[in-house]
Amino acid sequence: MVATVIDGKAVAQAIRSEISDEVRLLSQKYGKVPGLAVVIVGNRKDSQSYVSMKRKACAEVGIKSFDVDLPEQVSEADLVKQVHELNANPDVHGILVQLPLPKHINEEKVLTEISLEKDVDGFHPLNIGKLAMKGREPLFLPCTPKANPLDSENFCNGLDYVKKCVDFDQLLVTKSLLKLCEAASVGIYFTTCMQGCLELLHRNGVSIKGKKAVVVGRSNIVGLPVSMLLLKADATVTIVHSHTSDAERIIREADIVIAAAGQPKMIKGSWIKPGAAVIDVGTNAVDDPSKKSGYRLVGDVDFEEASQVAGWITPVPGGVGPMTVTMLLKNTLEGAKRILEQRS
Repeated sequence: MVATVIDGKAVAQAIRSEISDEVRLLSQKYGKVPGLAVVIVGNRKDSQSYVSMKRKACAEVGIKSFDVDLPEQVSEADLVKQVHELNANPDVHGILVQLPLPKHINEEKVLTEISLEKDVDGFHPLNIGKLAMKGREPLFLPCTPKANPLDSENFCNGLDYVKKCVDFDQLLVTKSLLKLCEAASVGIYFTTCMQGCLELLHRNGVSIKGKKAVVVGRSNIVGLPVSMLLLKADATVTIVHSHTSDAERIIREADIVIAAAGQPKMIKGSWIKPGAAVIDVGTNAVDDPSKKSGYRLVGDVDFEEASQVAGWITPVPGGVGPMTVTMLLKNTLEGAKRILEQRS
């Protein structure tokens, strides 16, 4: 059996086309378009790359982009004030604050100040709490990461930050890694991944209800939220982590595998149930002297082996990564629709 390779780029482009059509309808009906604001603290090179990528993506679908650049020395109070102003701005329907923030600022404090209705990142404690509860629906689903090649200079700069967060369960906790994969540099948001994972399954005809799903990794950014999304979709969910006994056997029983451990090629082809759907969230740089950069990107799954056994599989890069910003745009659109409909 040779797996169907899930083309994240094609799926993302199809979704962006749908978003563009809906934005046009909103403009015709309300005279307004969705607005997405990104707050950046400091002058990190990778931050500017992210802003450029986000601005281009917004323009492609007709979403208005708001960029707030603040100095490295900005006080926590002034940053919170800026967030409050965006909360009150009727033209802004989604707010992102770039992480990491300077050490003198409490990230959790700042993030909880973002209006629940504009938390397009999906990580407000109330959104996560509703996601965890049966019969409750969060306003936004956490959207995640990684795809395209990156330049070596920015990779090395960002990797120093990433290394501080690394172990089997925690590598994917650092939101910096999204840039590493999505826009040829390191650093910003590990968002939209979970939503993108399920969207890839749905759009490739993979049913979730009643299936055995195994999530490899239990980070707050990917593993735990995606396991809750799968549970809401009526899958029977098991989480494999660094203290799990006989992980290989558990993974081999899965109809759906979500790999988010941050360990290059950890999951071998022999670990995959024939015909299973495999979504590889991992993006890992491994040495490759044949490449100009000196490295290449691989996932948590051994693609060459697993693709001979699985029914569906995402490549790295080009699988989950292209979905990240696209699902962020989709959340911004949904936020705008909700707000505009309430006001009409």
